[in-house]
Amino acid sequence: QVQLVESGGGLVQAGGSLRLSCTASGSALSINTVDWYRQAPGKQRELVAEFTRDGTTNYADSVKGRFSIYVDNAKITAYLQMNSLKPEDTAVYSCNAETKIDMDGSTWWGWGQGTQVTVSS
Repeated sequence: QVQLVESGGGLVQAGGSLRLSCTASGSALSINTVDWYRQAPGKQRELVAEFTRDGTTNYADSVKGRFSIYVDNAKITAYLQMNSLKPEDTAVYSCNAETKIDMDGSTWWGWGQGTQVTVSS
């Protein structure tokens, strides 16, 4: 069993920065892929950033150049560094990750619980 625990959300002024973390615990050995999504009230969930198996990163146009996704498998943790935050970045952010759970390459896929990011103007 694997759990994904997110942290790092909070209230920040426009122009500020936050770093979100998504830590895999339990039987996770490493993170293979991770996506960060966000959902604002009354809006559809939006894919913000993705980290693929070969280390490629992709970003939504709305965050390109401001957000950075990366993985530290020494800590089995994925991060979303968010800079130059804007009020329109306000949302609940959730990670969705695939983890390796044994040496045969078996994987587990699931979601974190979500963390609120609020950017004031």
